[in-house]
Amino acid sequence: MKRIIDLRSDTVTKPSNEMRKAMYEAEVGDDVFQEDPTVNQLQEYAAGLLGKEAALFVSSGVMGNQLCLNVLTNPGDEVICERDAHIFQYESGSPAVLSGLQIMPVPGEMGVIMPEQIEPCIRPVSAYYMPRTKVVALENTHNRAGGTIHPIENIIRVKELVNKYNLLYHLDGARIWNASVETGISVKQYASYFDSISCCLSKGLGAPAGSIIAGTKEFIKEAFRVRKAWGGGMRQIGILAAAGLYALKNNINRLAEDHKNAKNLAAAIAEIPSLEIDINTVQTNIVIFKSVSLSVESVIDKFKDEGILLSEGKPGFIRAITHLDVSFEDIEKTKKIFKEIFS
Repeated sequence: MKRIIDLRSDTVTKPSNEMRKAMYEAEVGDDVFQEDPTVNQLQEYAAGLLGKEAALFVSSGVMGNQLCLNVLTNPGDEVICERDAHIFQYESGSPAVLSGLQIMPVPGEMGVIMPEQIEPCIRPVSAYYMPRTKVVALENTHNRAGGTIHPIENIIRVKELVNKYNLLYHLDGARIWNASVETGISVKQYASYFDSISCCLSKGLGAPAGSIIAGTKEFIKEAFRVRKAWGGGMRQIGILAAAGLYALKNNINRLAEDHKNAKNLAAAIAEIPSLEIDINTVQTNIVIFKSVSLSVESVIDKFKDEGILLSEGKPGFIRAITHLDVSFEDIEKTKKIFKEIFS
């Protein structure tokens, strides 16, 4: 059977044999009673990695972000984020539907918004006729910007602004592991500036499902309650938690291979005249480019015919994401197909 090289997303990874073994052997209990030993072990281990008092295992990245926003806010509050942020573009209107929140999107540069852009968007406390600014949310790495890393210097500057206005600070850290591996800055240091953080286990780390949220013990206690209200109490879920625990213990450092493969592919794309790519955005494992000669649909179809799966990124752009199921040889083959299609 022809091998398929799936570059649509880093969510398409399959559990390795070692991960499957850990899942098979997982000790389980009722997590709604907080009696699943594997879930408890995962949450304790993740909280330690992130330097937070407590953590909670949840079903998805969207649930993770939305639980955090719900606990930090009240209906009628407003959340400031970058215009292309995942919580604004890709979470099905959940802030409004689940928590009665309004989003204030701010146009950024490569996914980064500066304090000077954020401050004018903060509502006056005395303006009872406006929504209440409650949370500033950042995304690191930034999906739609191409896996770009939010500079820690700016994270600190925004934190100072948040403190000045007595706001709360959330990090959509779905791919914070990628940022940490690329910069050498620990996830604990990144997380230390935020009141809440959500981190995916099912992207580059290769688990089949699940995310972690972390914060204070009181924050997680309330998140546990809301998770139950949203149907997220999953009983004997240690089978999935075991995959997440294996991922955290074994698959973080290898993300450097994905970054190397992405940059290798991006360099080849940059050499093709009929393709446009901003090489500066290829900082981790996401490659976003544009064809000036073919439509997005046509490009995706042509590569699919060759056994290579791509996806549409932001409108008009094509996306390729490297991950643990894509090898150096797969990237070399993909580069060859690029040259053939766009020759």
